[in-house]
Amino acid sequence: MKYIESFREGDRIAGIYLCKSRQSALTKAGKPYENLIFQDKTGTVDAKIWDPNSHGIDHFESLEYVDIMADVTMFQGQVQLNVKRARKAGEGEYDPSDYLPVSSKDIETMYRELLGFAGRVANPYLSKLLKSLFVEDAEFVRAFKFSSAAKSVHHGFVGGLLEHTLSVTKLCDYYVHTYPMLNADLLYTAAMCHDIGKVYELSAFPENDYTDEGQLLGHIMIGAELVGERIRQIPGFPQKLANELKHCILSHHGELEYGSPKKPALLEAVALNFADNTDAHLETMIEALRAAGDNQGWLGYNRLFESNIRKTGK
Repeated sequence: MKYIESFREGDRIAGIYLCKSRQSALTKAGKPYENLIFQDKTGTVDAKIWDPNSHGIDHFESLEYVDIMADVTMFQGQVQLNVKRARKAGEGEYDPSDYLPVSSKDIETMYRELLGFAGRVANPYLSKLLKSLFVEDAEFVRAFKFSSAAKSVHHGFVGGLLEHTLSVTKLCDYYVHTYPMLNADLLYTAAMCHDIGKVYELSAFPENDYTDEGQLLGHIMIGAELVGERIRQIPGFPQKLANELKHCILSHHGELEYGSPKKPALLEAVALNFADNTDAHLETMIEALRAAGDNQGWLGYNRLFESNIRKTGK
């Protein structure tokens, strides 16, 4: 099996891949074709079936493992597959562990590092809150370690939520030491909790798609409600502190048009927004550049950056 990260323009590949999505469409001339996304543990790749009624294309559905033969092409700077043959693979022909994209970093090592930041929180109420989530709730811990941070934009892999949360917390740690006015306990707690709603916003792999709860509420609201529930279980938790923490979570996207119901009104909320934005944007560009393989040229317009992008010259 040739992994997706090693696909290069001009290759002809043959192997079994997880069909993450399949949608029918029409060309401008009215001819039917199929839009697909295939996945393995190294990433995803867009694919097309230009003649879905040909004898070489058997029936298969999304989230099924498919044995394909395809040519690797380039479209707008990104690798794409032109599928010539496809059939549903049978059980025993594949190992599911080959198809879950996983963080390149060790999950248990990252989690221990994240707990180290929780150990720095001196405020007894915030400390109890973090322990109730990240130490005492085994089901939440398991889901948090396994979850992605997004469906596709950034950190869309097993351990992605943990990797993103740790990166945001480490950036906040830099802010704490550089800007002494920041409330370190509040910022560390907000950083660790800012995206916990994604555990319930997105379904588990291999699906990794929005749940009904995620579609209706979104991870920001889900996370704020989850923190509120845990706070109510801690006797004497100060209401002012609870409001400040929930505000940081509700405002961490920074702008109303980006999904935050509130804009940052606290210094800690501003710091969290910048840390979250920094890690999300850098990881998104890193993933786009990696997907381009050996292409050193311009990769075409990127929707998130609203710009044509390319790798730095050697």
